[in-house]
Amino acid sequence: MIDWLLRPARQEPQVEVAGRMLPVILRRNASARRMTMRLAPDGSEVRITLPRWGRTAEALEFARSKADWLSAQAQRLPMPVTLADGASLPYLGTPHLLRHDPAHPRRVRIEPGELHVGGPTESLAPRLTRWLEGEARRLMADDLAFYCARADRPVPRLMLSRAQRRWGSCAKDGTIRLNWRLIMAPELVRRSVVAHEVAHLVHFDHSDRFHELLAQLFEHDVRAANTWLKREGRGLYLPLG
Repeated sequence: MIDWLLRPARQEPQVEVAGRMLPVILRRNASARRMTMRLAPDGSEVRITLPRWGRTAEALEFARSKADWLSAQAQRLPMPVTLADGASLPYLGTPHLLRHDPAHPRRVRIEPGELHVGGPTESLAPRLTRWLEGEARRLMADDLAFYCARADRPVPRLMLSRAQRRWGSCAKDGTIRLNWRLIMAPELVRRSVVAHEVAHLVHFDHSDRFHELLAQLFEHDVRAANTWLKREGRGLYLPLG
C-alpha cells in the first residue's frame, strides 16, 4: 500500500477573526515585493499575497498581528439578508421592501420602493436571485450596446460574473464579463463599469488614451462612480438566503 494514501488531507492554516476561525489562503506572486492581506468580501477567509520567497510562518504571524484590523473589516461586512416578507433588498441603488405572499403569482412585480412576489417560501431566495441576475443581464446588455455604439465597436459576447473582487473584465477575445451584483448599485455605478470594459475593447490597458476614451464614453463622473464602489461596493456582497 502506498504511504500517501494513508496521510490525512492537508488543512488550510487558520486565524481567529472576531471570535471565528477563518482559513488563511496564501497566494505567492512573482511580482510581489511585500505581503498584502485582505478579508474576502463575504468574510469567509483571509487572503494573503506574498512574494515567492515569503515564508508561510511569517504570513500567519502577519495575519495574527493584524487581528484587530481584520475584526474591524469583519464588522463592516453586510449582514445576511433573509429573503422573506418585510426584508429590505437593494435594487438599482435603492432599498426595496420585499412583499411576499405565497398565494400571489411567482413573477416579481416592481412598485415604488417595493418588490412583490408570490410562490412557495422555500424557493423564494433562489427565485429572487435568478430574477436579479436576469435584470442584470437585461440592463447590462442595453448598457453594452449603448457604449459600443459610442465607441464604434461591435457588441461583444456578454457573460455574468460572480467574482468576489472584480466588477468587470474584458478578455482578449472581446468577451465582457460583468458582476451581476451591480444590479443592486446605482445606475451610474453599473454603467461606469460597462463603459470601462467597453473602453478596453479599444485600449487593452490603462493608458492615458484609455482614460481619455472612457471620459468620452461615460456620460457621468467616473470618479464619483469609482468612489461609490470603493466605499459601498462591499455591501453589494450581502449574503442572500
